[in-house]
Amino acid sequence: MKEKALRINIGCGGRPLPGYINIDSDSLEEMQKRYPAQNFPEGTEIFDYDIFNLPYEDNSVSEIRADSLIEHLSFKDESRFFVEIKRVLKKGAVLNLSTTDFEEIARMWLAAKDDWKEFFRDDAEAIIKEHWFGQYSYSTENRWGYLNAMIFGSQNGEGQFHKNYTEGKLAAILKYLGFVNIEISRFRWKGDRDPMLRVTAVRN
Repeated sequence: MKEKALRINIGCGGRPLPGYINIDSDSLEEMQKRYPAQNFPEGTEIFDYDIFNLPYEDNSVSEIRADSLIEHLSFKDESRFFVEIKRVLKKGAVLNLSTTDFEEIARMWLAAKDDWKEFFRDDAEAIIKEHWFGQYSYSTENRWGYLNAMIFGSQNGEGQFHKNYTEGKLAAILKYLGFVNIEISRFRWKGDRDPMLRVTAVRN
């Protein structure tokens, strides 16, 4: 009997995937509160595993997904994460990850208006009016609104700050670790927001 492929989805957030072992520091109950519009199918499970010490044997995992995760890791933890990913992946297995495209966001920031208007607000009126800061408005006309949040993260909660990546750095990390068939493409988060990099690579 053919062994079932072991696929894991690290840092799944509000997007757990069927057929994957979904890993996140938030519980399912916390996700349901954070993403009230999201439908979580009955039987959805979220596992709070240590992503730097995954409970899998060497060369045992067929695929790893990590969408919008690595920008939340400290640079000290960067090597620990990538080395651990390589450890558990089988030879020939696929790594799929995505992260914010720092170079494109920086270009957008430089092209935007430098017209600071008001200190950050998160009161009810600001939410209703989509206050310029960006937490409630996705406009990129102003440097100090949502563009700032793309670069630095929301900065309104622990672990939300962004560490930034470029196409060149991601390719270099994966080549350094011996990954092959590295493909990098671009897309927009949720179709209309942050410019993102999508990376696919094969464990050599």
